[in-house]
Amino acid sequence: MRFIRELSGETISILNRIYRRSRHFEVRRRAHCILLSFGGHTTTNLMEIFKVSRITIYNWFSAWEDHHLVGLYNQPGRGRKPLFTPEQKAQIKEWVKEDPKNLNRVIHKIKEAWKITTSKATIKRILKSLSMTWHRVRKNVFGEPDPNDYKEKKEQLEDLRRQAEAGEIDLRYFDESGFSLLSNSPYAWQDKTDPVEIKSQRSKQFNVLGFMNTNQELESNIFTGSITSEVVIACIDKFAQSRTEKTVIVMDQASIHTSQKIEDNRLEWEAKGVYIFWLPTYSPHLNLIEILWRFMKYEWIELNAYESLEKLDEYLEKVLKGFGEEYIINFV
Repeated sequence: MRFIRELSGETISILNRIYRRSRHFEVRRRAHCILLSFGGHTTTNLMEIFKVSRITIYNWFSAWEDHHLVGLYNQPGRGRKPLFTPEQKAQIKEWVKEDPKNLNRVIHKIKEAWKITTSKATIKRILKSLSMTWHRVRKNVFGEPDPNDYKEKKEQLEDLRRQAEAGEIDLRYFDESGFSLLSNSPYAWQDKTDPVEIKSQRSKQFNVLGFMNTNQELESNIFTGSITSEVVIACIDKFAQSRTEKTVIVMDQASIHTSQKIEDNRLEWEAKGVYIFWLPTYSPHLNLIEILWRFMKYEWIELNAYESLEKLDEYLEKVLKGFGEEYIINFV
């Protein structure tokens, strides 16, 4: 019968401290096992206590006898060898990018290329380690901006941002967005056995038009009717009346933003110190107010906002009035 013998009082004290305080579960178990063996517990007893095989108990004993306290810890080279090399993991990532919704095809490619059989769970762990996540696919605009126009306007926008940071102008990002009881469902922590559900129901739409800057200042209007150039003009007229400094409004080239009616009002707005800067086509990501719409639809939305139009209206009013104080976006 094999036992651990000849432990000094100091060693027993250290083992007790490791057993009680170590952050590593396996180290605590091994220290406990050594103490119990020294106390007279047989190998059969230890197998039952720790739910391991006899060979595992003997391996713990051997590691203790050869390395003492160091033997409680896993040594370099131990443990299961990685199934894939770093180069293979990089290739797996590329295969997933090519076919992001079908891991079965990736598994087939792995078996075909390297004669390795693996599972979806393993592939998912590898992808997480490579900073890939499973989340909603974003919709993008159809079309590409003209490269030269995009480069020129992006440089101009950067110059406007520098002027705004220096306090020379007020740079406002303008756009409109729709909210209804059929809006995209928000994210929420849910119990797998009792998922959160939102009743789907048709409803009219609230259209929000906003003028936002990166200092968390927002002027907004809510409409229930269609958004036309006349509506946009009325909102800019109202906004221009309160301007006391040079202001540049950034907006996309939607037809209601570039109509002849808009052009006919430009000189009047410029006389009040309000200028329009049109973004390059197919470039919504350059309009920072898109971040506000995304937060309102996915991050800040309260589930009860979908109970009725009245609740949704209350939510919109609360966020639009509380933006910059209760509702904040870090644009840095």
